[in-house]
Amino acid sequence: MCQEKLVQEAVDTLLDNGIRGQPMRDGHNKVYKSFSDVIEGKEGRFRETLLGKRVDYSGRSVIVVGPSLSLHQCGLPREIAIELFQTFVIRGLIRQHVASNIGIAKSKIREKEPIVWEILQEVMRGHPVLLNRAPTLHRLGIQAFQPFLVEGRAICLHPLVCKGFNADFDGDQMAVHVPLSLEAQAEARLLMFSHMNLLSPAIGDPISIYGHYLIEGSVTKEIRCIYIRTTLGHISFYREIEEAIQGFCRAYSYAI
Repeated sequence: MCQEKLVQEAVDTLLDNGIRGQPMRDGHNKVYKSFSDVIEGKEGRFRETLLGKRVDYSGRSVIVVGPSLSLHQCGLPREIAIELFQTFVIRGLIRQHVASNIGIAKSKIREKEPIVWEILQEVMRGHPVLLNRAPTLHRLGIQAFQPFLVEGRAICLHPLVCKGFNADFDGDQMAVHVPLSLEAQAEARLLMFSHMNLLSPAIGDPISIYGHYLIEGSVTKEIRCIYIRTTLGHISFYREIEEAIQGFCRAYSYAI
């Protein structure tokens, strides 16, 4: 009877450690990983390996406003760009005789030598990328852009293209993909660039319209800096910098 109980406890530990209360541990006080732990959860065998898989030449990051970008441009962080275009950079290093083999080229990329960024920028100039925001409910949910290197870890995007993605800048994430074949690159340039998709495919209305971000910025820009000067209780408002400087130079005046 005692042996049967030990066998049952061993089987329970193998299938679901901790089902009897206190989980079994090894000599280093580490909990044994049971069969159920291997297959369940987000990092389990089914969801991690069978139901989902990583896509090569893709990345994901939060989007932020890129005020200096054109409509068809996007800013890629260096960390993402070097991973997406690593094979192209390796080929460029070998062709320019900077590296003699793949191993040396990868070491130069890890060391982030200046020649690496020069080749990366050259590669990116002739290679569009695709940006996608889930859920992709219509055609404009994935569009092509010309990438540029930016600092930081966020993807920069022009605010006028956000409506097609149904995106805003409050923490939304977007995925970036690199089209590899010449046919895919040609399709991206001819059909999927954002400046070629300015109208809604459903009703034909303009899709690139001012949102609340741009409206607020335009109003703020129209209102010039107001300078306030007080002289013995009197308050003056200035809309021009020159007038404000003249007012500040007068006696018994100071700025608020």
